[in-house]
Amino acid sequence: MLGVSSSFRKGNLRDADYLCTMPIPTSVYAEMTPNPEVMKFVADRALIADQYQVEFRSKAEAAMCSPLAEELFNFPFVEGVFISGTFVSVKKDQSLGWEMIVQQLREYIREWLMENETTVDTEAFLRVQDQLEHPNNPEPETAPSPGVEFISDDDIKPSEHDVEIKRLLDEFVRPAVEQDGGAIDFKAFKEGKVYVHMRGACSGCPSSMQTLKGGIEQLLTSKIDAITEVVALGV
Repeated sequence: MLGVSSSFRKGNLRDADYLCTMPIPTSVYAEMTPNPEVMKFVADRALIADQYQVEFRSKAEAAMCSPLAEELFNFPFVEGVFISGTFVSVKKDQSLGWEMIVQQLREYIREWLMENETTVDTEAFLRVQDQLEHPNNPEPETAPSPGVEFISDDDIKPSEHDVEIKRLLDEFVRPAVEQDGGAIDFKAFKEGKVYVHMRGACSGCPSSMQTLKGGIEQLLTSKIDAITEVVALGV
């Protein structure tokens, strides 16, 4: 039995307890995103099941299912947390520049991941997923940014183009968006308009409208004649 001490083979519980409490080797590096207020922190292991992505806008939301996000909101400058795949995107306020806090956050996330295995409780997330994606007061007090609209759930109806729209987004758009620390979700197709929800680093990003119109809209209108416009939904 290579690599196992004789004392452990004999059932030394102290050795077993030590192995169970050893920190999980973890590396984390930071990446800038097109959104100047969002930094992407990439780990060497999955932080959430592949098919899921989750965004938190407050500590109260994070407390529903993500101990990591809840801890990150203890930093006074953190305004939002988005977790997908192997990365977590952190949105800060404008009180501090990234050069003052990025190393502190990176090291904090790395140490947290070394001591904790679960960043998002999947079962808890599935219970509150709808609540997180549809907050009680989605409309902001101020006017939405140009190109951003709101659509009620009652207006979302299945269409014959939904499957192809989702395929195009998944194949050509989602990988690039996730590389920038964000996500894009298809919500509805209605009267020539494709409604999408931009999350993570893409939410509030100054260049997101340019990407939406110059890239995503051009792709979808060239592939599906019925599409005339792509619209970002407000959150």
